[in-house]
Amino acid sequence: MAILTSHFLNGINGTHAAAVGVELIHIESNGIRNRILKSKSDDGGRFSHDFNAVVGGKYELLIASGCYFEDLGLPQVDTQILEEIVIRFSIPEANARCHIPVIMSPNSYSCWWSS
Repeated sequence: MAILTSHFLNGINGTHAAAVGVELIHIESNGIRNRILKSKSDDGGRFSHDFNAVVGGKYELLIASGCYFEDLGLPQVDTQILEEIVIRFSIPEANARCHIPVIMSPNSYSCWWSS
């Protein structure tokens, strides 16, 4: 069983991004998308999900960054261009431990793969 974890950080003030909507999608070889997970990050900006991974399978991590920053009531929300962050990746092995941290702001993000 594979384990996917992430940690969302608010790039504006450096805090943990709590209650950020997140979805994990498996993309089948024919292009059909199946949602595996729909959840939110915890108070520490983290989430974790165990799942039966398809080795070499294509996945998307959808992060609702736009809603998160709109809910903060920032003064310049009207200049926000990102509605969601989409990270596409594959699973290297059935029991992979994948960690994808994300630093996000209203108009940019940075992510990386860690294990």
